[in-house]
Amino acid sequence: MTNSMNIDGSAYAPSLLPLPWSTPLDKWGDDVVVRLPRGISRHVVRFVHLGDATGTDFATMSPTGGIIAAIKEIGRKTAHHEYAMLRELRRVKAPAVTPIAVITGRRSPEWEVLTAALVTEHLRFSLPYREIFSQKLEPAMADKLIRALAILLVRLHLLNFYWGDVSLSNTLFRRDADTFSAYLVDAETGEFQPELSRNRRLYDVEIARVNVIGELMDLSSGGTLDPEIDPIALGNSIETYYVDLWAQLTEEFEVPAAEYWRVKERVEKLAEMGFDIGELRLSSGASGMITAKPKIVDAGHHRNLIVSLLGMDVEEQQARRFLSEIRHYQADLPIQQAARAWYNEEYLPTVQAIPPELIDKLEPPQIFHEILDHRYFLSQENARAVPIEEAATSYYHKVLPSHRDEKVLIVHPNSEESDLDGGLADDLDFLDN
Repeated sequence: MTNSMNIDGSAYAPSLLPLPWSTPLDKWGDDVVVRLPRGISRHVVRFVHLGDATGTDFATMSPTGGIIAAIKEIGRKTAHHEYAMLRELRRVKAPAVTPIAVITGRRSPEWEVLTAALVTEHLRFSLPYREIFSQKLEPAMADKLIRALAILLVRLHLLNFYWGDVSLSNTLFRRDADTFSAYLVDAETGEFQPELSRNRRLYDVEIARVNVIGELMDLSSGGTLDPEIDPIALGNSIETYYVDLWAQLTEEFEVPAAEYWRVKERVEKLAEMGFDIGELRLSSGASGMITAKPKIVDAGHHRNLIVSLLGMDVEEQQARRFLSEIRHYQADLPIQQAARAWYNEEYLPTVQAIPPELIDKLEPPQIFHEILDHRYFLSQENARAVPIEEAATSYYHKVLPSHRDEKVLIVHPNSEESDLDGGLADDLDFLDN
């Protein structure tokens, strides 16, 4: 390390200082690097373990304490821009990775200028799309993966954020009940606008469509895409999903004045989809029709409700499942009391019983969701109501051990998946130095 180096924006500075910043990232050894699967990248990307820092989010804690950080060599101006974009995305509660720091002023022992670096938190229990497809993803689940990316793009556009490089490679996915949640991990080309125009939105969608088709065709040529999946049709579906969801969330709709209840029905349907309508503009005319247009739309309806009831940070569809369980658990109680009773008597004892050697397989909320599914099948097989304790014991013995450890999925140093990045930054990035 040299005296000219700067670390901007992080409470993790003491943990970052000992890293070998005077050495190019692609020369860092196994004594420093944690090997995780990563997608194709224009830049050198490596993962390291950092120690604890004040305010660490439990959701990102690594198995040994602290966090796993992703370090990407990238031009100085681009690094600062991406850091600012990620920070703002996190501030407005968008699904994106958390930025830690920008490292500038790096030099080798020979005083050679080295590329700046952006440091972000590794998203715990997340997987790149190639790792998901490598498990022979069925067509129905592949469709849900693409739908998750479309939902992410809609959420970003509702925040007036233009991504500019939408792709599966720039996204991480987490399991969310029977589907996936998508998170933005690359914001180099992104920017917030006062009001995102229709043309820019649709250009983002076109970028997504073209990139996804290319990525799926690459998987197909490599033999990791299910033969039943048509890469072009699946890639085109992201546009269909986006356009349909955007219309439901933002466009005007009309109902007969005598059927005004349909407006409430529409709002409730959007809530079931995970979106809250914070403000609705209504108008009526001589035609006898009511025109309604959503004005303020917030994502995370079920997730926000679970947070308010229990303080649990879970994914949207997990939250929806848990709310259903809560409402049926003690239906005669107010939901606040029912939620607390369910948490203390059902959820907490179940996840506390996860065998220590299996704790890194899946997130506890996802494990509980799968136990509920397992209980249903056991009840069907045995023609009786199976208690949650019995279902959990069976699941821990028969199902969970077959899962991979997804908390921090380590890959073998010689694995092809551990070195998927191209190892080169864009030529323009070097000019930033």
